[in-house]
Amino acid sequence: MVLKKKKEIQVDAFVLECQELETLQSFADAEDQNLASLLLHCVQLSDGIHQIYCIKQIVTLLKKMDRNSACSPMIKCCLDIVGVMYFSLGAKNPLKKVLASSLNGLPEHITTEAVHSFVRCLKEELKTTDLSLYRKVMDNLASCMENFSLGKASINNLFKEVLQFLQKSLVEIQEENRKLSGNSIAETRLMHDLLMTIKVSMMLLQKVQENFQGSLWKKPSSLVWQSMCGLVKSFTNFLMDGGLLPTVQTTSGLAVILFTKTMFEPVEKLPCLVSDLLLHSVKCASVPEWFVSSCGSLCTEELSDSVLLFLCHGALAMLEWKNGSMGENGEKLLLDIALVLLSLASQLKESNMAVSLSRILAIWTNSALDVLESSSQNLKCSLNGNSNTTGKLLEYVYTHWEHPLDAVRHQAKLIFKNILRIHQATLKGSVVKSDPFLSMLTESLLSLEWHVKGKYASLGCLVACVGVENILTVDRTIPAQILDVMSDQTLAPYASDLLETMFINHKSHLISAFQKTIWINHWHDTWVSPLLLILCEGSPDQTTYVIDYYLPKLLKCSPGSLSYMIKILQASADANIGSCNTRGALGALMACLRTARAHGHLQFRDIMRDGLLSTGYVKHGLVHQHNQVRIDALGLLCETHRSTEILTMEEMQLIQFFITYNLNSQSPAVRQQICSLLKKLFCRIQESSQVLYKLEQSKTKQELIKESAKWDHFATLQQYKDFISSICDKLFEALFPGSSHPTRFSSLTILGSIAEIFSAPEGQTQAVFQLAQEIDSTRVQTLIQCFASTFEEVKVLAFELLMKLHDMLDLQDSENLHLLFQAAMDLSISTKPYDCVTASYLLNFLIHHKGLLNVCLKYQQVAHTFQINEDMSASTMEKNTLAVIKYLLANLEREIFQAEKSLLQAAASFPMYGRVHCITGALQQLPLNNLTLMTEWRQMVAKLILMSYRLSSVVSPIVQSSSPEGLIPMDTDSETAGRLQMILHEIQPRDTNDYFTQAKILKEHHRVDFEKLTDNKPVENVCPEIRGKERQICDVTAQMVLVCCWRSMKEISLLLGMLCKLLPLRTVSESSDGLITVEQVKDIGDYFKHHLLQSRHRGAFELAYTGFVMLTEILSRCTSESLRTLPQQWLYNVLEEIKTCDPSSKLCATRRSAGIPFYIQALLASEPKKSKTSLLKMTMNELISLAVPVNESPNIIPQVHSLNILRALFRDTRFGENIIPYIADGIQAAILGFTSPVWAVRNSSTLLFSTLITRIFGVKRGKDENSKKNRMTGREFFSRFPALYPFLLQQLEVAARTMDSETGELKLHPSLFLLLLILGKLYPSPMDGTYSALSMAPFVPFIMRTSIVTLLAFSWSARTILS
Repeated sequence: MVLKKKKEIQVDAFVLECQELETLQSFADAEDQNLASLLLHCVQLSDGIHQIYCIKQIVTLLKKMDRNSACSPMIKCCLDIVGVMYFSLGAKNPLKKVLASSLNGLPEHITTEAVHSFVRCLKEELKTTDLSLYRKVMDNLASCMENFSLGKASINNLFKEVLQFLQKSLVEIQEENRKLSGNSIAETRLMHDLLMTIKVSMMLLQKVQENFQGSLWKKPSSLVWQSMCGLVKSFTNFLMDGGLLPTVQTTSGLAVILFTKTMFEPVEKLPCLVSDLLLHSVKCASVPEWFVSSCGSLCTEELSDSVLLFLCHGALAMLEWKNGSMGENGEKLLLDIALVLLSLASQLKESNMAVSLSRILAIWTNSALDVLESSSQNLKCSLNGNSNTTGKLLEYVYTHWEHPLDAVRHQAKLIFKNILRIHQATLKGSVVKSDPFLSMLTESLLSLEWHVKGKYASLGCLVACVGVENILTVDRTIPAQILDVMSDQTLAPYASDLLETMFINHKSHLISAFQKTIWINHWHDTWVSPLLLILCEGSPDQTTYVIDYYLPKLLKCSPGSLSYMIKILQASADANIGSCNTRGALGALMACLRTARAHGHLQFRDIMRDGLLSTGYVKHGLVHQHNQVRIDALGLLCETHRSTEILTMEEMQLIQFFITYNLNSQSPAVRQQICSLLKKLFCRIQESSQVLYKLEQSKTKQELIKESAKWDHFATLQQYKDFISSICDKLFEALFPGSSHPTRFSSLTILGSIAEIFSAPEGQTQAVFQLAQEIDSTRVQTLIQCFASTFEEVKVLAFELLMKLHDMLDLQDSENLHLLFQAAMDLSISTKPYDCVTASYLLNFLIHHKGLLNVCLKYQQVAHTFQINEDMSASTMEKNTLAVIKYLLANLEREIFQAEKSLLQAAASFPMYGRVHCITGALQQLPLNNLTLMTEWRQMVAKLILMSYRLSSVVSPIVQSSSPEGLIPMDTDSETAGRLQMILHEIQPRDTNDYFTQAKILKEHHRVDFEKLTDNKPVENVCPEIRGKERQICDVTAQMVLVCCWRSMKEISLLLGMLCKLLPLRTVSESSDGLITVEQVKDIGDYFKHHLLQSRHRGAFELAYTGFVMLTEILSRCTSESLRTLPQQWLYNVLEEIKTCDPSSKLCATRRSAGIPFYIQALLASEPKKSKTSLLKMTMNELISLAVPVNESPNIIPQVHSLNILRALFRDTRFGENIIPYIADGIQAAILGFTSPVWAVRNSSTLLFSTLITRIFGVKRGKDENSKKNRMTGREFFSRFPALYPFLLQQLEVAARTMDSETGELKLHPSLFLLLLILGKLYPSPMDGTYSALSMAPFVPFIMRTSIVTLLAFSWSARTILS
């Protein structure tokens, strides 16, 4: 509903070189009347938009030239300049497109000269030898062939040269790609250049066909023929190269078929050649020599699955399938392609290949429909519903209609829809409804349970084919059954789409069969009555999803049904008002009216005028027990179809009534909906007020005489202002000290919306309301007090609101600033963690005020360390931020010095993490790429990095201890404190590799010089906070010390990560534009590596991971090769350390490998998303080989690490579908690991197995163990993971054999539970049929044997417990 500002179109202007500019000036006349003058004026313009207007004038002038003028030197010069302009502009520049469209309409005598000019320019383009400029040439060639007659004619004249240039480009790009191995960014750029070159080559054949007339070009001595053979050879090489991006390979497959189609003779045998390629039955003696020399690898080598897939795609996309132009050979090829594609379905498991296969299968079905228009009877028999090909296609649909990828599910739906169309096309007559195949399909689909998502889309296709009456004939309760399913949000969209298809089809059928008075009642009984029952009595989730997904579609189909619904609900509204669990008739009425008004079916004035709803009913709804009824009642007032609809007095009063009672809602979801709806209301007030202002301005003198009309508009605007002012009063009153979090959240969010919507933008003089006019010092103090809330979202909302009102606030009183600044400093060293967050927001607020700099300079300790002039050219915010950070850093350095002497005192009196948090917060709101005080900031950054290392060295012994939670004793006497210092100096981790490989001898503690460790001499230059608390006696607990240490590590990690992410990099030491050097970035990387691999406390390494992710994201995009390759080097090093299992390694083998999985996650996540993910593939292969060791090894540490890392990687959603191909290997590793005699391996295997079950079947959200949610059919499971079929069968057989003990002793195989858990999530489907290569039948005998023994074991255990 918010009006968006139109984006200003930016067009880059064309700039002419000096030499050409001088030539143009020589032809220009003094009066600026001729073509040269106009063109000269155009190229001298600096605005691209103005150049576009000028170009149109130039072309108009060109069209008026006669034949005699066309040959003049001036015209030739101007046309040359136009050609240079066209080829110099970028492909996406609007100026280039305008130029092409304008030049298309030139008269013939001008066109001839223009072609000559463009040919000369194109020749210069084709002389390009710089590889980095090839992409520009390709873009120009593509533009010339895209609806541009001059460009196409120019390419036609230089056809041979263009072909040779394309051939040369492909060879050079391929050679350059070999040199760039490892540079993913450059490789990706080069791949896109290669892709563009292939596409241009194909466009050349498709759009410039004049050169392929006749047979002269087919002679082996012809340059055109030689160039085309060279191009085909390059395309074949790209197609066979698995190291290229899949998009390059699939486009190469298209090019191979297209060029072969153009060059191959006789054309009738082309389908046979393609069939032989796909079936690997090509006889080299029977194909032309040029094809063998160019595509020999396709004829002789074993083609990979991906190559076969791309060839199928090329054949379907590039061959002519319509009108039966390829005859019986084409029909055979069509069936062969289907055979190959369906065989690939069980072999291609990578996500991009699975998507490509589904899309190509959908293309195949479209091609089959084209062929069937004029096909033989044999093909119709081969493609009808009972054929083998159709059966396999249906199996593919059933297996993939719940695939995790949306694209695959969508294509499966298209395939099913086309299968029905293909079957219809094969039928002789038009009798479809009584067809046995469709009847069988209908029965099979309806027999499926409603939790199967694929059922809905398939039924929708079937309804369109056979009609809804045939579906309802089977079961009249189907609409009610589908509505019952809508309590599940994951199924609600599918169910609503199916219902929409059904009731639209049903309406069309009834209209054609009955009169309106008859059919509408029947239609209401079928579709509306079940809806009303659910709205009144349904569960909260079900009614919500029905209203969101189903009700709008129903009203759109039949707006007249609204009156029927209202009539039914009004009759029972008084008796059935609902409860906290059900909406009742009143809630249902609110929902229907809200939906109807939001979609434009009625207005609020109509509701009140026609008596559809009384004010009392609305008030009752606004304070209803049911949360969603209150939201619907509010939505009825706030949501309108037109965003400029005037607000009535009744609506304003009802909104005020609602706010009085609903600010304290305990449900976060309800609070969000309330704030969202009120924001829509304020947008409506703003937009309708602007309409009223415009009406007043546009009135004529006669209208101004009518005072009543004028008064109404101003009265409405005044009502708006009073209404919003009263709302603000209520909201500020609700922000009293001690108010609840829900009340504060709601009030601040609504106030923020008001400040945002009713701001006065530039150029708008009238504003119906401005929040700043309602703000006084008391209310500012109220907002500042919100910083003290323990909920950070309240702090954020209060800060954002203050920033929106910043220009109107007056806080220049130095005393107030001093008090607020001192409060922030005190909070920054509080022992309560949330206090430092309050300090950060308070400082960020104060930084925007000019007087803060003087406050900072008053502190003598800081004044000696830095000088900042008020007269500096930097902004107030930059100077204040620098001053605050320097003050915080100076205090922090003194506190670190004290902590080095006594960590107990630091934890109790001045935990240092608060200062670091405030520094990070101050830096985050500063534009670090646009700073003025570069020298000061460089010094500051260097100090911050060194401070971080120093603070880390103080607290790291705690978080790197093998048991950090209980390290510090509870006593605080001096003797215990001295012992603590000894522990901190001598503590060593107890969970590294050497701990598992050799015995630990506890050494007797030597006496230490206690006086040296606990020096009680006063320290000079101690910050005020320390000096004031130095002599206080504090109770220090282990928890306080641990919190101090891990939070300090957390803040250090976030600070270092933010510095790497936001600061501009200084690659050269003398450079003046960067703030952080390459050496500093490398040191920060080493710091993260050290602490992620050695920290034991989860809070420490989890937050170190967050900072490390920021660093790795920057490194992956860095232009410096030494930095860009760092993640790859670190990954190789840590994997090697895990494999070698050196006893001196400090890697943590307990605590689920601590930070090691996080470290590897961050390194792999930094890999570019559109790359070949080679690092992920290499890492997964390495880890799986370690997780499933071939030989029994005495050292199990690498196996434990690999299992823990695999678990983390499978849980990480950033890897998306790239990790799916490794799930089968992960399952095998988990099951085999569960049989290990070592508990650590079994524990890690159990965790990995649990993660994989969730990844495969989804998160379980219900308690019903027999529910088929989070389960799948056996065929679907084993089709996705075919390697698990023989593995699970073999393991189950071993487990069953273990139970068949000859001695009669009961033995349970360790992995039996895991096997039964997987198999228990699989179920047979009615769609499976009688035969399947992946049948569940072989598992049944083993499951029966194990189940009997397992039951005996359980009964024996029960008897043991009872006895």
